[in-house]
Amino acid sequence: MELEIYNISGKKTSKKADLHDGVFAAEPNDHAIYLDIKQYLANQRQGTHKSKERAEIHRTTKKLKRQKGTGGARAGSMKSPLFIGGGRAFGPRPRDYSFRLNKKVKRLARISALSYKAKENNITVLEDWTLESPKTKNYVELLKNLNLTGKKTLLVLGDSNKNVYLSSRNLAGTKVVTASDLNTYDILNAGVLVLAESSLKKIETLLS
Repeated sequence: MELEIYNISGKKTSKKADLHDGVFAAEPNDHAIYLDIKQYLANQRQGTHKSKERAEIHRTTKKLKRQKGTGGARAGSMKSPLFIGGGRAFGPRPRDYSFRLNKKVKRLARISALSYKAKENNITVLEDWTLESPKTKNYVELLKNLNLTGKKTLLVLGDSNKNVYLSSRNLAGTKVVTASDLNTYDILNAGVLVLAESSLKKIETLLS
């Protein structure tokens, strides 16, 4: 499929981008997308949650009441989860939530996500450009020229560009990544995918 290439002024250029059908027009696999996003979100979890159990609570070990004759249940420790201030029963412990996923599944998930974006006409190809200095004002103007103001966007660059990244960092609903760091979650989380011209070949090389 072919898409128009726009410049930073929001005007069409004389060039057109030929998107690889094997990457942008494939049959989407929803289960692969589910697995890849599940892994991505699981890997973001710190897993540092912890609550104290009865063995870790510092309270008196004195028996608080006699064993029989009170008419109530027997109790031998204030550390019991039954009492206020006692340890928690089966509380959360630190753990690692990450898990491994086959590379072919992850590749299929990214292809499926890109194909969905192409099918929905939510891909914009942008001519390569650079910023002389990091200015949020320049990035806001770029979004305005492309009619993307107020939309959640993901800009994919061919190579790392510090000035572009710093210019977009303070804006809500915008994210800038390189083609090598592109993942399924970011693709589907964005409303519009803005692909720099130089990123197309790298994406196709990684996924085709």
